[in-house]
Amino acid sequence: MFTVTGSFDDGATYTVQITGRADRPVIGSYRAAALVELHQGETINLSPTGPRVAVAGDDDASVLAVLREYTNVLEESGPVPRRPRVPGS
Repeated sequence: MFTVTGSFDDGATYTVQITGRADRPVIGSYRAAALVELHQGETINLSPTGPRVAVAGDDDASVLAVLREYTNVLEESGPVPRRPRVPGS
């Protein structure tokens, strides 16, 4: 599992593990889990230059992208999240 530590805009901190499971994409913070759930199905950039993918609970890279976009990620550790195959690449 991949571990992410960060903070929300109000200064509250979190540490979560990205599970890669569609039914429970992150564990460790109800607030971070709700954030990921809120953005499921939306498209998001995996990096500042793309590609854009739909946020899915079983896609580690898109879950991490949500945390990077909407919170201040301070530390990431563990195996690198898998990248989805982008059609046409």
